[in-house]
Amino acid sequence: MRAAHRFLGASCCALLLGMSARPASADPWLGPGDVALRHDIELLADAGILRTPVTTWPISWPDVARDVLAEGASVARHPPAIQDALMRVGRAARAAAAPGGSGLGLVAAVATKPTEFRRFSDTPREDGELAVGASWLGERFAGAVRVEVVGGGPADGKTLRFDGSYVGVTVGNFMISAGAMDRWWGPGWDGSLILSSNARPIPGLTVERNYTDASRWPVLRWFGPWRASLALGQAEGNSVGVDDTRFLAARLNFKPRPWLEFGLSRTAQWCGEGRPCDWGTFADLLVGKDNRSETLTASEEPGNQMAGYDFRLRSPWRKLPVAVYGQLIGEDEAGGLPSKFIGQVGAEVWGGATAGSWRARFEFSDTACSFTRRAPQYDCAYRNGLYAQGYTHRGRMIGQALDNDGRQYTLAGVLVRPSGVALSVTLNRIELNRDDRPDAAHLRSPAGAEELSNIEVELTGAWIGGDWTVGVGYDDASGPALASTARGFVRYSRGLR
Repeated sequence: MRAAHRFLGASCCALLLGMSARPASADPWLGPGDVALRHDIELLADAGILRTPVTTWPISWPDVARDVLAEGASVARHPPAIQDALMRVGRAARAAAAPGGSGLGLVAAVATKPTEFRRFSDTPREDGELAVGASWLGERFAGAVRVEVVGGGPADGKTLRFDGSYVGVTVGNFMISAGAMDRWWGPGWDGSLILSSNARPIPGLTVERNYTDASRWPVLRWFGPWRASLALGQAEGNSVGVDDTRFLAARLNFKPRPWLEFGLSRTAQWCGEGRPCDWGTFADLLVGKDNRSETLTASEEPGNQMAGYDFRLRSPWRKLPVAVYGQLIGEDEAGGLPSKFIGQVGAEVWGGATAGSWRARFEFSDTACSFTRRAPQYDCAYRNGLYAQGYTHRGRMIGQALDNDGRQYTLAGVLVRPSGVALSVTLNRIELNRDDRPDAAHLRSPAGAEELSNIEVELTGAWIGGDWTVGVGYDDASGPALASTARGFVRYSRGLR
């Protein structure tokens, strides 16, 4: 794995030096991070134009482009907000489908006190970030290199990064790729309980379905359009509880009705220094034979798993633009099914106005196990006896940024102008480490319980030959460790996400 990293770094430098300086854009998928584009995609899905499921990111660009470009000839029959979304998504889809080399792209960001509670929005992780990259798209092969230098004393100590780099090949209706890509599994905007972009992307191998067409088999046809994803990577290097921990992630997302989506997700930490790491162990992990018992000791356990369900339900009446969604992720297993759930629920409404299209949402997340009970189980979620670092990669939670025993209430809205300029406002009420036990392993509030009220405002648009995002925020904190603070950032990108 280390040799592969060195080879990837050398390849990145060589390819970047050989590219021209026009904007990069060609990619087979759309990763998480662009709130305005996600709003447009969900707007088109809720209007019945997009058939693909929209709660598994990255989303396949060819799948989106097929529906959007086919609707282009009938754009005039839609309301202005849908017309504008069709134009914006269609423009992005055509750029992503451009074959050949892309040339150099650039991302630069500066921030003061970057937020510790990352949402779907692609905000800076460090005080300073500078990345260059390029991509290439062919009939069957695709690839990208992205080299990033960060400053400000990154928490994981890595100032040189290759996040966003990949190489992939299309085999039938599947893309097989190797790289480090951000993922977001679930319908939430302010967190995913099982796999989000809060942590840096985990490098590894991935197999994903390109086109989400429904099965032709009579029984399976009921499931409607469906998407499958499988990823196998290495979540940690060294200087953690268990070095060289491997990570497995699998998801099935299907849409039995145009107004209903379901998702099934499962992840696992396994292998690592001093842990069993053979094919038999992997087989036991897959079939769920991993609960400690009289015949299975801690040293023989194959790994630690999380699994669960999520859904998004839109009103069947399109004149009533409202949807509810939720996610339940089990920290443990009972009877072959997930148990000890942590949870998330939300509701959103949307519409169009003279100023553009808009979306408002309320979202609630709770990361205490058995969260619906009057006395939930604390010090349970994202923790296990096998991996002392918990459910983390590079010092951040792979799931919800709250860590365990947290609770978050969010009220937010976004307005997208016909030009594509977007304004988003997010209000949060956050409770951390609710059992009030000092714990050095707790990433967000090791000294005890904390409460935080937060506001974030972001403005995104295309100016001066590139895409700009300006964000400001303020935390009003009370507790033994966190302090009230203001923050801000500026991010510029040209041909690179």
